[in-house]
Amino acid sequence: MSNDLVTSDSQGRASFADPGDLDLFLEMLGKFERGEISPEAWRAFRLVHGTYGQRQDGDVHMLRVKIPQGVLSARQLQALADVAESSSRGFGHLTTRQNFQLHFVKLADAELALRRLAQAGLTTREACGNSVRNVTACPFAGVAPGETFDVSPYAEALTRHFLRHPLSSSLPRKFKIAFEGCPEDHVALAIHDLGFFALARGDDGKRGFRVVAGGGTAALPTSASVLFEFLPAASLLEGAEAVIRVFHRLGERQNRHAARMKYLIRKIGFEAFGTEVHREMEGISRGGGVRLPFDPEDPPVEGPPTASRPPPPPPEELAALVARGSTRGPGIVPMPLPVLGPPPPDVEAWLRTNVRPQGQPGWSTAAVTIRLGDLTAGQLRGLADLARSHGDGTVRVTRDQNVTLRWVRGEELVLLHAGLAALGLGDAGAGTIADVTSCPGAESCRLAVTQSRGLGKLLSDHLRDRPELAAIASDLQVKVSGCPNGCGQHHIAGIGFQGSARKVSGKAVPQYFVMIGGDSSADGARFARLAAKIPARRVPQALERLLRLYEAEHRPGEDASTFFGRLEPARAKAALAALEPLTAEVAEADDFLDLGESAPFLPVTQEGECAV
Repeated sequence: MSNDLVTSDSQGRASFADPGDLDLFLEMLGKFERGEISPEAWRAFRLVHGTYGQRQDGDVHMLRVKIPQGVLSARQLQALADVAESSSRGFGHLTTRQNFQLHFVKLADAELALRRLAQAGLTTREACGNSVRNVTACPFAGVAPGETFDVSPYAEALTRHFLRHPLSSSLPRKFKIAFEGCPEDHVALAIHDLGFFALARGDDGKRGFRVVAGGGTAALPTSASVLFEFLPAASLLEGAEAVIRVFHRLGERQNRHAARMKYLIRKIGFEAFGTEVHREMEGISRGGGVRLPFDPEDPPVEGPPTASRPPPPPPEELAALVARGSTRGPGIVPMPLPVLGPPPPDVEAWLRTNVRPQGQPGWSTAAVTIRLGDLTAGQLRGLADLARSHGDGTVRVTRDQNVTLRWVRGEELVLLHAGLAALGLGDAGAGTIADVTSCPGAESCRLAVTQSRGLGKLLSDHLRDRPELAAIASDLQVKVSGCPNGCGQHHIAGIGFQGSARKVSGKAVPQYFVMIGGDSSADGARFARLAAKIPARRVPQALERLLRLYEAEHRPGEDASTFFGRLEPARAKAALAALEPLTAEVAEADDFLDLGESAPFLPVTQEGECAV
């Protein structure tokens, strides 16, 4: 790989790739194919390099690409498009933690894929496995009105500190980090192993972070607790390094199901954990410390685009770009529907729900609604063009599987929407109840019970076809996971659905646990509680009944999230009681099919590869 590929976006952001990663990957792949290393050793290695086995037999893998701080340049969007086209199904999937996943990738195609990604500054290193995973950040950082300060440079510095760090890929379990600078929490800090919330103290506004530690969902949902009330920004890397050292030294290594840091904290107590962290920090300081690569009180500042922007491509060209692409299965496949000349009501709805003013007067941030988080190769290339012509040449990935363009001039918003509509990405409602979040589910995941994407699509279509229903609680978050692990973040949804199964006359039926009252804010996480277990095909009815319950019983001025947070599960269960039973006499043939599938439902879970 040539050395001229040292920056990857219009802001001159240095590459996250390293040519040595690809060389080592090919070397280890060769050893595995020649039988020189065991399958277990190969699995441990490939996970650290972002290559995850799927539930399908044979040479089928998921490639997870890290998007540090959720920032993707136009050049990187094009690289993802190329890899989706050449090595996957013609599309890829945005996750709830600012990653981009490509499914059904064969090992024979891995070299081409990894090389193309690296050329654009992207890496899969430590995207999976027992490692420091992608460091996420608020998608509005740097342009949000009312933010304490832009957390982006601090989050990027921490990313680079831990990327290929000696301890980073040899932890007891995966380790997740997030940064937020807005009063509103856009990244769910409380469910992370480490969360950094920007603070400014004193008359001089000294920068620092409230640091929370030990969060997580899955089998033991835990809200992170405050580790530092105020960690000076200058001590950011030392504080994070100390936590990693403690986790590496004391974490559980025998039972992977109890190996996340939240279990270590539960075992030794939060006070003892904090003592260990402070002891490690003292040792790091005595050893010379770890410094940020910039003045912590005067970091790089993001400004408006200074280079001239190319004219936007005509909508007809964007529509043709999408039409030229092809997507293929297995699984639920996106089929974009380009719209040329969107009608005024659609434009007005999009301006109302997807656009927010920046802190800088005259500029706006525009959200792009991406159903199920899926983007085709043509859409990725079209987004790259629009980011160059209407924004700063980048997009930011959000926790609800959308992207945002920043630095859009107010007078260009309607033109931008026309371009998005031509790509089949003109939907309004980003971040609303109709913008349903879903993990990949049983379409590819070894741990999943149900086809969560099928339910996500069904609910989204149902709500978009029934705008009067969605309007009852437009700000409510609906999230779907195919198993208890919660990659779809259903534990912190106002209404969440967790995949499960039951038997009717000896035959398996897909069902969902209906969870209510979850939320995440700067004050911590509130975890959803089980209200009912509903056959999969009745879930839209269950959602409608819960919305009607809110409509009838909420207090004046009470939003839906607050209502479901205080609602007793027994009351919700009573409202859903008629939907729970399913007998052989009333069951229909479709009840025995998972959503989005045509074969009889057969719940098969396998050993996961989240940890090795």
